[in-house]
Amino acid sequence: NRRNLGFAAACNVGLKRSSGSHLFFLNPDCILEPSSVPRLLKVFEQYPDVGMVGGLLVNPDGSEQAGGRRAVPTPWRSFVRAFGLSCFADRWPRLFFDFHLHKQPLPTDPIEVEAISGACMLVRRAAMQDVGHWDEGYFLHCEDLDLSMTLRRKGWKIMFVPDVRIVHRKGGCSKSHPIFVEWHKHRGMMRFYSKFFRHQYPGPVMWLVALGIWLRFGFVASYHSAMLALRHLGIQRG
Repeated sequence: NRRNLGFAAACNVGLKRSSGSHLFFLNPDCILEPSSVPRLLKVFEQYPDVGMVGGLLVNPDGSEQAGGRRAVPTPWRSFVRAFGLSCFADRWPRLFFDFHLHKQPLPTDPIEVEAISGACMLVRRAAMQDVGHWDEGYFLHCEDLDLSMTLRRKGWKIMFVPDVRIVHRKGGCSKSHPIFVEWHKHRGMMRFYSKFFRHQYPGPVMWLVALGIWLRFGFVASYHSAMLALRHLGIQRG
């Protein structure tokens, strides 16, 4: 593309030009092993009702990244994470668990999850045809959650395959344009919560969710602005 259309729109461009029975959406900063794709395809053969699969996202040091396997961040789950209430998960696991699952023991076999990361998604074409396309209302971030939610609402399952390791060297755009990234991330949050939860939660709850999102953006943007200003002053003085 001659200009940056955003992640979802770019995926739709590839979707329109594709012709295979499966669609592989992969970030350019991901490194796969030769056996990765055949292993993911095998899961589709074993489970006809699976619409999308993903593997174990790891950092260059081998540690597991957050987001590769996760539950959907509902307003309540986001509240739990924001205020550190997941410390009560041992006593009340269903009520207070963290929607990021990377801190839980790694399973030995493929398991069903609510969502995976858009960094590496292999999707059955029939499932993609069922949902239509990526929602281009998202520019960057949350579009993978949207696709996961939409697939599951259509009756398709999502599987996490732990023995497929993908090294994800993320952070290039986040480091060079942090406020730009955070702006679109928080806009994506607003769209996601409004699209999927506004009819499930009372209006005042959704107002609090919106307030929390924009307060968080204000804090994060202020932090990055301060860091950029300090860096600029350091360069000038140097």
